[in-house]
Amino acid sequence: MIKGGTFVGRYILLIVLFLSLNQIPAMAKERFDYEKTGKITWEVKTNEKMVAITFDDGPNPVYTPEILDVLSKHKAKATFFVVGKHANTYPEIIRREVLEGHEIANHTFNHLNILRDSQKLENEITQTSDALKEITGFSPTLFRPVGGSYNDVIINTAAENGYHVVLWSWHQDTKDWKNPGVNTITKRVISGIKPGNIILFHDSGGNRTQTIRALDRILTKLEKEGYEFVTVSEMLFRTHTTQNN
Repeated sequence: MIKGGTFVGRYILLIVLFLSLNQIPAMAKERFDYEKTGKITWEVKTNEKMVAITFDDGPNPVYTPEILDVLSKHKAKATFFVVGKHANTYPEIIRREVLEGHEIANHTFNHLNILRDSQKLENEITQTSDALKEITGFSPTLFRPVGGSYNDVIINTAAENGYHVVLWSWHQDTKDWKNPGVNTITKRVISGIKPGNIILFHDSGGNRTQTIRALDRILTKLEKEGYEFVTVSEMLFRTHTTQNN
């Protein structure tokens, strides 16, 4: 029984491993195919020492202003993927972001992860666009889907509404929403940093004190290494990345 059980266990393990390994090319090919359309960006190829820092889910009345203070201290520019209903509630923060040279982008109106309903997704995008135009005088051109989800519906709906989809470098998800600790957040960014990376933070959705402290450390370290902190649109423009909307 033991020998038979061991054999069966090993056989099952081999099957699971085989299936897992065969998923890797499929995932890579999926991303590659989407990138070829020019409608979505995870990161850019460049030799210039620049990165794009991004924040999701704000604005938040407590944490976003503190993040803006840290960015100002380091003369860093960032891209804020804002939730429309939060923008309506705190329009003065959105105006401050624009006045200080940051980029405002679309992250749906109600922070809904919509995968199949193109009309519902379009409504979410349009509501946020209208809100931001009312606040700032112009509509954004970048869209980040909730949860980083992407498929034909999401990408094509965004493109048809004049948006380029922006996610983030896979190794630059700080997972700060889990509050893993300032040192952990800092290490995740610093250890794998490369020119052209897009880094994911959050400025709302919970206590972002760790994010603020880690951000200051990260900017201080990367400044010493000669990095420049630019908006996503500036990085795309400087690397001649085509935005096919």
